[in-house]
Amino acid sequence: MDFAPTEAQAEARDLAARIFADLATHERLRAAGTGSDPELWKALCGAGLVAAVEELGLLGLVLLLEEQGRTTAQVPYAASCVYGLLAITAHGTDEQRQRLLPGIAAGSTVVTGAFPAQPGVRLPVHPGARPSARPVLSGTVPVVPWLRDATHVLVADAGRRLWLVDLAVGTGVEEIELTAPWSAGRLTLDEAPAEPLGADPALDPDPDPSPASGAYADVLATARTAFAGLQAGVCAGSLARAVAHTNTREQFGRPLATRQGVQLRAADAHMDTESIRVTAYEAAWRRDAGLPYATHALTAAWWASEAGQRVVHTGQHLHGGAGADVEHPVHRHFLWGRQLDAYLGSGGEVLQELGELIASGD
Repeated sequence: MDFAPTEAQAEARDLAARIFADLATHERLRAAGTGSDPELWKALCGAGLVAAVEELGLLGLVLLLEEQGRTTAQVPYAASCVYGLLAITAHGTDEQRQRLLPGIAAGSTVVTGAFPAQPGVRLPVHPGARPSARPVLSGTVPVVPWLRDATHVLVADAGRRLWLVDLAVGTGVEEIELTAPWSAGRLTLDEAPAEPLGADPALDPDPDPSPASGAYADVLATARTAFAGLQAGVCAGSLARAVAHTNTREQFGRPLATRQGVQLRAADAHMDTESIRVTAYEAAWRRDAGLPYATHALTAAWWASEAGQRVVHTGQHLHGGAGADVEHPVHRHFLWGRQLDAYLGSGGEVLQELGELIASGD
């Protein structure tokens, strides 16, 4: 295993770091509220950092999402790359790739996923009124990240087949507030026309017995890995702020960073952050190499959930009373860390699924 980034991955990461540092400032983040920053999104897409993910692979995306997490930048980067670009590239038809990928790369088409990393609500598929009619989806998904930015949503039916839905037809989006200020929403589908991701199994003369289970499992594992990478960045940013604060804040004539208790908390947080990072790197590397990676994605998700919330609590705690100020920059890291913990699933849930997957031998 070699997690060292390629030259192209390193260049893309450095470019993303500069763009996020320039545009995801504390003042701009406060102004965005629970919305996304259209100027930042335009800059990322204009720099080719969405289109590049097709060539950089999942490991490249994890590196880029780390940089987003360091600044808690308000853009639908993870969602559109995972549920849109990578999902359609890997599992879409040639026609779907030609029709959708250019818009996703340009940022005019934004795709999100209407299922959490932990399998949740699944929607029934109803055939159209005529045999030739497109299937439709009906139901409600309570929480969809970055839904208010999206033009399309990827949903899974009861059989874990994946469907693309254009949000312009037969859908309702209700704004909701999450722990983190993501532009999330509640999705209602009322016989919304849907197209299968990939070939329609109903039209396939020799269908696979489980035609989309592989696609569902891959997108789910990809999402877990990518959001774990995002959490690694959130934790690194939180810890960097805590280190800077404790090196400059003095108590009884000495910097807080000289206190053994502070050093131990920071060291534990550093090790937790590195554990999230390396497990996300391994899962991403294995996917890019064409190796099985479902258990590795769950391992990364467990570290991101279990250790991530420890790190952001530490980052806030080491700021003392300032960390409790909701206007302080470190508080955003705390909110993002807890939201990613919830989105990936509690540590116990993820660990149970990992154990069951290992026991099944899949």
